[in-house]
Amino acid sequence: MRPSKFLILGGTGFVGSTLVHRLIRDGHTVLLPTRHPQRYPDLKVLPGVRLLAANIHDPAALAQLTAGIDVVVNLVGILNESGHSGSGFVHAHTALTAKVLDACRANGVRRLLHMSSLRADESAPSHYLRSKGAAERLIRESVGGPQWTIFKPSVIFGRHDSLTNRFAALLGVLPMMPLARATARFAPVHVDDVVQAMVRSLDLPSSLGATYELGGPETISLGELVRYVASVTHRRRLIFGIPDWAGFLQALVFEYLPGKVLSVDNFRSLELDSVPEIDGFKQLGIRPAALHTIVPFYLGY
Repeated sequence: MRPSKFLILGGTGFVGSTLVHRLIRDGHTVLLPTRHPQRYPDLKVLPGVRLLAANIHDPAALAQLTAGIDVVVNLVGILNESGHSGSGFVHAHTALTAKVLDACRANGVRRLLHMSSLRADESAPSHYLRSKGAAERLIRESVGGPQWTIFKPSVIFGRHDSLTNRFAALLGVLPMMPLARATARFAPVHVDDVVQAMVRSLDLPSSLGATYELGGPETISLGELVRYVASVTHRRRLIFGIPDWAGFLQALVFEYLPGKVLSVDNFRSLELDSVPEIDGFKQLGIRPAALHTIVPFYLGY
């Protein structure tokens, strides 16, 4: 792909910062809006990155940000909200997507890459998945807007993730770990492979109007994942599943703890396995890395 100007929404997060480094390495320039630019000095010093203060939920700000942009990447996502109404998820996922489409349409942005989630659907059991599904529908039904590609990954792991690192931290302080929905299944995917999928799609005409389900080569349950993290970090802990009624109560309690390790909405999302039905990586010609080939290098000691 020729050098292009990217606008990345949610670009200061785990996936976003990885994508920014990749795009800069490939010779592109990146506009990176955030409410607090001073919090990301490591991104600010990258050549080709313009980090600026902006409220991306403001349509007027989005109109300014998308002017002169070749590719918009929407990585915005939240795992929890205040309360239980779902309005926070709708605001972050669905309403923002509508505003992004409007801004892209007004400024003639030709390309949109959108991050969704496996099992996102408007009939899903959680607000998170329903709001993500509604955002997908808006994109697919949009007229006169950018050519789009949607990515639906399973849980994403990597050096700075909030998945394996969080479990490692919990295992460091808890003598035992009761798990809600311990049998929920995932296909963990490395962050570099997700970024590679996004970058590769930009050169593939077949990716226009396409949706890619992204999962790693291993299918693993939540219980197996936590036991694997315990093994890699050399911590002998009692790890066991609990029945759904206890898991729901656990989620209710955990919602009020710092960090909100588990919420009721998270619990409802875990009702569905996060495993691809169609191999998006194969469609893109990518061979994803396995969990055990990466995690020991940043969690092991």
